Amino acid sequence: MNDTSPSELRQAIQQSLQAIALQMSHPLDTAAAAGLYQEASGLLAHLSPEPLTLARVAGTLLVYQSQATSPEELVWFRSQVQQCLDDEAVEELIESIHRVDAL
Repeated sequence: MNDTSPSELRQAIQQSLQAIALQMSHPLDTAAAAGLYQEASGLLAHLSPEPLTLARVAGTLLVYQSQATSPEELVWFRSQVQQCLDDEAVEELIESIHRVDAL
C-alpha cells in the first residue's frame, strides 16, 4: 500500500528531475521541473500509472529536452506513450529506446 500523497509524489519527482538535470550539467528550475511533470502526467492521463512509470516518462522527457534531439523524435515519443495501454507497455517503450541508443 502506498501512503504517498499525490502532492508528495509530484514534489519527489520534480526534485529528482532537478537532481538528474544538475548531474547532466543542465540545471532545471522549479518551473521547468513542474512542466516536465505535468507533461508526463498528461501523456499518461489515459492510464493510472505507477509512480515509477510516471517518473520514468518525466525523466525520458528531460533527456530528450537536454540532449537537443530532433523535434520529430519527441513527437514520436509522446505519441507512443499515449498509445500505450498499460504501465508495462510504457516501460517496454522506454526500455526499447535505451536498447536502440546502445546500438
